[in-house]
Amino acid sequence: MNLKGARVLVTGAGGFIGSHLVEGLLKEECSVRAFLRYTSNGRAGWIDSFAHSQKSAIDFFWGDIRDYSRVKAAAKGMDIIFHLAALIGIPYSYFAPESYLETNIWGTYNVLEAARELRTRKVIVTSTSEVYGTAQYVPINELHPRQAQSPYSASKIAADALAESYARSFKLPVVIARPFNTYGPRQSSRAVIPTLITQALGKASRIRIGSLHPRRDFVFVKDTVGAFCAIAESDLPAGLAVNIATGSEISVGELAKHILRETGSHATINGDNERKRPQASEVERLLGDSSRLRNLSGWKPRCSLDQGLARTIAWFALPENRARCRADRYCI
Repeated sequence: MNLKGARVLVTGAGGFIGSHLVEGLLKEECSVRAFLRYTSNGRAGWIDSFAHSQKSAIDFFWGDIRDYSRVKAAAKGMDIIFHLAALIGIPYSYFAPESYLETNIWGTYNVLEAARELRTRKVIVTSTSEVYGTAQYVPINELHPRQAQSPYSASKIAADALAESYARSFKLPVVIARPFNTYGPRQSSRAVIPTLITQALGKASRIRIGSLHPRRDFVFVKDTVGAFCAIAESDLPAGLAVNIATGSEISVGELAKHILRETGSHATINGDNERKRPQASEVERLLGDSSRLRNLSGWKPRCSLDQGLARTIAWFALPENRARCRADRYCI
């Protein structure tokens, strides 16, 4: 499907990845409707930071992903739905699992059911590498067993299963996009890379972080957006899951040292028990195989970790951006 001129709905449009995706779709000359969680102050998340020319090109739609009537109204007339709305913080899922079930499972059901009723041409449901749990083999391909090691990952496994069932039961043209650890400008300081960067830029003498040994495959956000666009443009089989990964990994400890070097910080790195997951819940290793997506769409990552970190550090170094973060406390 050619994206130029396509009518697209992005749920979770005001979030980290969602806002970057909206920018990418505008560049592709799509007609973009942004589904945003209603608040009385009318804020649109990161889209509020867009230039006026960008905001004027967006059709803003406020609602709640858990409300079927609003989801269906938003999806009406759309060619493609990019479903990104979700609760994503793993630590908070230990405290409020019901919220994750309602948002991530019920919200995904609402999108799928609306698309089925409205005969939407394509739906892209956003998954996560967390559905795999600790790697049983590497690199992890889409056939790897799914292991729920947190309430968050359990909710995403269930959402993926719903998408698969709608493809098989109703022939819904849905594809499951499974990004590994996306990072970049605008990411919440809850995530590991912004946490490290903001503490280092804040001249902290000690960098507090959770477990140092887990290994991750980090994908720069612009590459993740490129993958979403490639998925939308490609004729992928209904119900297929595709990894978005670089095929490279780094431990959290090595990552921390790299960021300290790049920011000129001489801080010490300290493991913080408060930030560690329960032992059996920690995902020790995620290293992705994205050959399925590459073979079917031609997508491949373009930004190296060094390049992506440099761009991310430069963004957080701006005072107005760093002021949005809380480097002085742990955000779950």
